[in-house]
Amino acid sequence: MSQFLSRVVVTLVALPVVLALVHYGDWWLFGLALLAALVGLHELYAMGRSLRPLVLAGYAGAVATLLGAQLGGIEWMIGGFVLTLLLAFLLYGIAETRQSGTITMGSTLLGVAWIPLGLGHLILLRDIPEHAELAVFTVLLAVFADDTAAYLVGRLVGRHKLAPALSPGKTWEGFVAGTAAAVAVAFFALYEQGFLSIAESIVLGLAIALAGAAGDLFESALKRDLQVKDSGRLLGGHGGMLDRIDALLFAGPAAFYVVLALA
Repeated sequence: MSQFLSRVVVTLVALPVVLALVHYGDWWLFGLALLAALVGLHELYAMGRSLRPLVLAGYAGAVATLLGAQLGGIEWMIGGFVLTLLLAFLLYGIAETRQSGTITMGSTLLGVAWIPLGLGHLILLRDIPEHAELAVFTVLLAVFADDTAAYLVGRLVGRHKLAPALSPGKTWEGFVAGTAAAVAVAFFALYEQGFLSIAESIVLGLAIALAGAAGDLFESALKRDLQVKDSGRLLGGHGGMLDRIDALLFAGPAAFYVVLALA
């Protein structure tokens, strides 16, 4: 099966399930976020095993961070994340590792700050007073449209490299196409439904596109540093879980704070 066909099949199967769980919200969305966070952390810690991350502290921190978002909002979510630091320090004190404590604890905290903290903002977005379901749908579909448009246009007409030192396959042509797709999704989803004005929906679309591109390049930088091509093979042509949600981990927080500012 070609990489493109594999990506299409995975998307057709996974996207309806994800949207259904977002629709039901509450603990259904929490369960989805927790599953994605734990799988993503497993992939990251496997890629960086030479850094000797404190895996148990990372997993416990992920659970605490997402539970905080689910039960108490942003303050409890941050509290759950801070708990990771204490757990990492305690485990480092009893672990038998020759790795530097800065590297070991730093790599552990990086995983929790990046993955569950990013996903936790989608839980927070689902709990905003008005249009919560629509807002999360918009973020997911805008990221998906951005990724698809960037991939197709980049392969077909891409000539100018976006960030060759980090991700040689990404092009400016794909970036522009992806940004346009994300803005279009935000406009039709949020302005046409009466949630945001034209200008506000465009601003949100741009925020999702720019943050998503940064998230994609962030993961590419980590993979290049750790000398791996994909975070895993769980999702076929998409690679691993992190390869699928990397843009979302930056776009979700960006969307949450932009919606708070505009709505």
